[in-house]
Order: sequence, then structure tokens, then C-alpha cells
Amino acid sequence: MSEPFSVPVTVRGYETDTQGHLNQAVYLNYAEHARWSLLQAAGIRQADLVSRGMGPVALETTLRFRRELLAGDEVEVTCAFEWGEGKTFRMRQVIRKADGTVAAEIEGVGGLMDLTERRLLDRPQQRFKELAERPELFGL
Repeated sequence: MSEPFSVPVTVRGYETDTQGHLNQAVYLNYAEHARWSLLQAAGIRQADLVSRGMGPVALETTLRFRRELLAGDEVEVTCAFEWGEGKTFRMRQVIRKADGTVAAEIEGVGGLMDLTERRLLDRPQQRFKELAERPELFGL
């Protein structure tokens, strides 16, 4: 598994629900933002993937809520990839408050899809490694 990449996020008021805490669906948006930020930091743009006829897909997501987040809270959203054999990989993410408190843990399974064939591609880690200017951000 790679060292976690992280991005800062400030909880915005319009993302909160009637109880005043971050709406549960927004946690997934934060996780997605961190994943795309990692790709960009590694030198892979969405257009680069599409031009090669491939795109990342989420196959499974587990989200564990640990502590509430309120408007104005400053958090870090991490992302680390774990590579195995075959067509899929795991992503481990943590949303952590400025004081170090873990607000949420997100674990997922993903893959790279061939956009023409609509099938998962073999060896996604090799494809990321070939595309990335900084493959070490993926632990490669």
C-alpha cells in the first residue's frame, strides 16, 4: 500500500443537513475529490484516460462514520491504493479533523474500465504506472 496522499477540505454550510452536520452523501464526494486530486498530482488527467479509452470505476464502497463534521470544520482527506493481482485494486481513505480525530473511514474496490468494451482492464496498476509522471503517489 502506498503512503496516503491527502487534500484539505473545508466543510461548507450548504453541505450540512437539518441536524447541522455534514450530509452523509458528501463524505463520498470528499473521497472522490481526493482520488481525482491524487490522479492529477500524479500527472494523470481525466482527459488522458478518456483519450486512451479507459476510465476508473468504483465497484464497492464501505463508509464508516466515526465523528460528525460541522460547517467550517477543516479536514484532510487521504487516499492510498493497495494493489493485488487481477483487474481490481483497493482504495483506503480517511477523513480526519484538524485535531487528528477520525471523522470517517472509506474503503473501496475499483478498477479501470475499457470504455468501448465496457469491461475491466487487466493489470490496472501497470496502466497507472505507464500513464503517471509520479507513479510513487500510487505506491508503484
